[in-house]
Amino acid sequence: MTENSINPAFAGQVAIVTGAGSGIGRATAVAFAEAGAHVLGVGRREEPLKETAAAGDNIEVLAVDVCADGAPARVVDTAVQRWGRLDHLVNNAGATAVMPLAETDKKVILDLLALNVVAPSLLAHEALPHLRKTFGTIINLSSTYGHRPMAGGAHYSATKAAIEQMTRSWALELAGEGVRVNSVAPGPTRTDVMLHAGLTPEAANDMYAYERDRIPTHRIATADEMAHWILRMAEPAGRHATGQVVTVDGGLELI
Repeated sequence: MTENSINPAFAGQVAIVTGAGSGIGRATAVAFAEAGAHVLGVGRREEPLKETAAAGDNIEVLAVDVCADGAPARVVDTAVQRWGRLDHLVNNAGATAVMPLAETDKKVILDLLALNVVAPSLLAHEALPHLRKTFGTIINLSSTYGHRPMAGGAHYSATKAAIEQMTRSWALELAGEGVRVNSVAPGPTRTDVMLHAGLTPEAANDMYAYERDRIPTHRIATADEMAHWILRMAEPAGRHATGQVVTVDGGLELI
């Protein structure tokens, strides 16, 4: 039994988690399910999503590209039609890119913006009418590098800075309606995101080793640790916290 499985706070609630096929998204979907929620795990690849569904009870999945036309409405409608309500939207799906200024590519910039900024915005827009009814939450995934410079990753950092500012602005806009909006900003976390960014396994391991040496706690986080903080920001006991960016990076942002 995990820590989250004894928490009844999410019993009967419904959560959408994007990017649920692996890493932080999978860990978050499982954590919500263990805490009693019904979960719709969303991602582009069907096979990894099936693995997520098999990792916990109460998880159903939807394979869809959240950047596709009409996809945000389809995601929200699927959850509401299945369970009759929506309590939590976790905007976890995202991409990174190592792209120095000298190698700037227009398509890479537009793809980063589409997945990291536009898709979460449209998902939140579609979810909002349902979240108003349940006094629900939006949890946006940022990054330490949303508020800390990253040489060679300016455009990725810019999209995460945008997520943090949207979090604060939406929180202010929706506070009077009882909808809370917060962000969790992970530091280096061992997932397959670096491989999806085009790095070889060897290069990814070298980057993790480099980051580990810089982190004051001298360790790379796990996806489960990030899921813990996502649930903490979503649970009803935290109803007075909104517009917050909780950085979970072992102190990296402090140096």
